[in-house]
Amino acid sequence: MRYISKIRSFMKREAVLSVALALALFSAFLVHPDEEYLSYVDGQTLILLFCLMTVMAGFQAHGVFTSLGAGLLRRSRSTRQVEITLVLICFFSSMLVTNDVALLTFVPFSLTVLRLAGQESRAVPVVVLQTVAANLGSMFTPIGNPQNLYLYAQSHMSLTRFLLLMLPYTLLSLFLITVLLLLHKKEPITVTLPSSSSSSKKKTLGAYLFLFLACLLAVAKVLPLPFLLILTLGTVLVLEPALLKRVDYSLLLTFVGFFIFVGNIARLPSFNRLLSGWLDGQVAAVAVCVSQIISNVPASLLLSGFTADWEALIVGVNLGGLGTLIASMASLISYKAIAQHSPEKRRPYLIRFTWINVLLLSANGILYGILKQ
Repeated sequence: MRYISKIRSFMKREAVLSVALALALFSAFLVHPDEEYLSYVDGQTLILLFCLMTVMAGFQAHGVFTSLGAGLLRRSRSTRQVEITLVLICFFSSMLVTNDVALLTFVPFSLTVLRLAGQESRAVPVVVLQTVAANLGSMFTPIGNPQNLYLYAQSHMSLTRFLLLMLPYTLLSLFLITVLLLLHKKEPITVTLPSSSSSSKKKTLGAYLFLFLACLLAVAKVLPLPFLLILTLGTVLVLEPALLKRVDYSLLLTFVGFFIFVGNIARLPSFNRLLSGWLDGQVAAVAVCVSQIISNVPASLLLSGFTADWEALIVGVNLGGLGTLIASMASLISYKAIAQHSPEKRRPYLIRFTWINVLLLSANGILYGILKQ
C-alpha cells in the first residue's frame, strides 16, 4: 500500500510526466524497442532546454528577477501603474526567461506587493493578466517556451523568419492586454518594498549572464550545442554545483516520453493516415484544439511528426496555450499560487481566466485567418 500511495502522489505531482511515460510505455507494446528508438529523441532540444533552465535557476537563486521587478515598482504612483508594471514585466521577461520562470518569479512577488499596498482585492485580475501575458509574450522568441524551442530546432527556420512570423500576434496581444489594464481603476498608491539584502557575487552573476548570452548564440546557431553543454556544466560545477538540483528534470523526461510515443505511433500506418488527414489544411486549428486537452508542449511533440507546415504549427500551439487551464502548463503555476494564497478566490479566478483567454484566443484566431488569406 505504501508503494501505491507513493505512485499516486508522484502521478498527482507530475501529471504531465506520468502521461508522457504511460504513453511511451503503451506505444512500446505496439512498436517493440529497436535501434530506431535512438533516432526519436531530439538531443539538440534537450541540451538547449537543460542549459537554459540551469541559467534561469542561477538567476532565480540570486534574486535577479525580483530585484528587477522591485526597481520598476518603486517608480509606480498609482494602482494602475503597479498593475501595468506587474503584468508587462511578465510579458517581456517571458520572451527571454520562458513563461514558466516568469510566472514562478513574479506571481508570488506580485501577491506580496499587492498585500503590502493594501490591494489584495486586485489579486485575481492581476494574476490572470500576468498568466496570459507570460504565455503570449513567450511566443515571440524561440526560447520563450519549450514548444518554441523544439519547433524552432525541428523546422530549421531562421531566427528572423521566426520572429517575423510571431510578431503580428505578439503586437496584437500586447495591445489587447494594455487595453484591459487601462480599464482597471486608477488610485493614488505608495509602494513600500522591503530592502534587498542580497549578497550575490558579481562574478557569479556575470558568469550566468555570460552563459545566457552563450545560449542565445546557440539559438542563433552560432555556437555548437555540445560546446554550450560543456561550458554550462563546467561553469556551474565550479561555481555552484548545488544549482543543478534546481533544474526541472521532469520536463526533460516529459520530452523524452513524448519523443518515444510520437516516434512509435508515426510508424503505425493507420494512425499516420488518420492524423495526417485531420491536419490537412487545418494544422493551426487542430493544434489549438489538441492543446486544450493535453497542453501545447505535448501537442507540439505529437503533431510535429505528421506535418511539415511548421509556420501553422508554431502559431497554432502558441495560440493553443490560451483557453483551458491546462492548455499551457505554465498557467497551473498561477492557479496554484492563487489557490494557496486565497482558496476562496479559485472560482472567480477560473471564471475571469476563461473569458479573458477566450477573448484573446478569438482575436488572435481572427488575425491568423486574415493573414492566411
